[in-house]
Amino acid sequence: MRASSVPLRQPLPDDVVVGGEFLWTRYRRYPVFSAPWLVGRTLLFGSVILGFSLLTLLGALIGPVSAVGAFTASAYMFAAFLLMTTAGPLLATCARHLRLPLRRERTCVVLSLCIGIALSYFADRWASARIDAFMVAEMGKAPYDLEAMRAHYASGAARSGAIAIQLLTAVGIYGLLGGGTALRAYFGEQRRLAESRHRLELATVQAHKRESDLRLGALQAQVEPHFLFNTLASVRALVRQDPLRAEATLDALVDYLRATIPRLRDGEAALRSTLGEQLDLCTHYLELMRLRTADRLRYTVESDAELRALPYPPLLLITLVENAVKHGIEPKPGAGRIAIRAWRADALLHVSVSDDGAGLQPGVGSGMGLANVRDQLATRFGPRASLRLTGAAGGGAHAEIRTPLEVSA
Repeated sequence: MRASSVPLRQPLPDDVVVGGEFLWTRYRRYPVFSAPWLVGRTLLFGSVILGFSLLTLLGALIGPVSAVGAFTASAYMFAAFLLMTTAGPLLATCARHLRLPLRRERTCVVLSLCIGIALSYFADRWASARIDAFMVAEMGKAPYDLEAMRAHYASGAARSGAIAIQLLTAVGIYGLLGGGTALRAYFGEQRRLAESRHRLELATVQAHKRESDLRLGALQAQVEPHFLFNTLASVRALVRQDPLRAEATLDALVDYLRATIPRLRDGEAALRSTLGEQLDLCTHYLELMRLRTADRLRYTVESDAELRALPYPPLLLITLVENAVKHGIEPKPGAGRIAIRAWRADALLHVSVSDDGAGLQPGVGSGMGLANVRDQLATRFGPRASLRLTGAAGGGAHAEIRTPLEVSA
């Protein structure tokens, strides 16, 4: 598993922070077990412990004890509680700054807190022994017998109860104050960071898709006039030479425009399409090319009826057909053939464009048209879609687009 990539000295994203609105909780805006987090937490806990120690000092000074004894006992109490609250987090912070792989980091953080809890226990025992000594020295004349109390708690039942209380105290006080709540916050922060990264990645993908759709719309607005102008130029040349072919070309142009012009008026809808619409668009285009090339071009379109209703990105298939005409049929003397075929296999929709033309030449496959096809596939489907371009031994080329069936375009 990769190393944790959280910048430990930088604030967390706003959607990850929990409870960092106030001055005394601003340390929570930094990653748990980071240096800024530790400093802020220590200042907060230290302030609370200091206030509690001062109250204890005030109560001791009011009682029948010396000032030196009162200050000494309060200092022991402050040091013990401060060590209890900071030992584990301090060790966990050191472990996290080692920048270990995430799984090892989590293990080291948990072990550090366990060691901190053990240190807290011994610190508490040390401070309790010093305070006991203070009580014996300063309150020996108090109206209770300290040795009798110790003898009572050394008995069987009382001793078992005392051990149980100590265990509960170790789990409750040492665990919670020693970093137990921070450990829960640490793992919660990891989950929120993962969710935040996921949201950011999703927003980035959506932004790329919007940008790609805008480029697609601009490209479509440029492609439609390109077809129109070239076809009109062909009709103009045929009017005098072959009026019947000119009339047939105009009919084919009308069919083509009927399929394309309404989509240009649909705005956002122009960025969505079905396989049947794209196959029809390619059929109209190929019919125009057949008439313009004086029947040099032959073509076939094969697809099952149920596949035609599937969503399919616009302009991908027509780009492959244009390439087949431009780089395959036109450079080759004599007749040529283009075959379009769509089928279902392995939970994928396969659409291929094959020609028996001049074959793959240097530079073919790296142009803007095919680059746009690959970009559209990557944006819409990610690694689940692909474009494959291969050449045939006897000439010609085969282009195939594979897209997932369960994802709409």
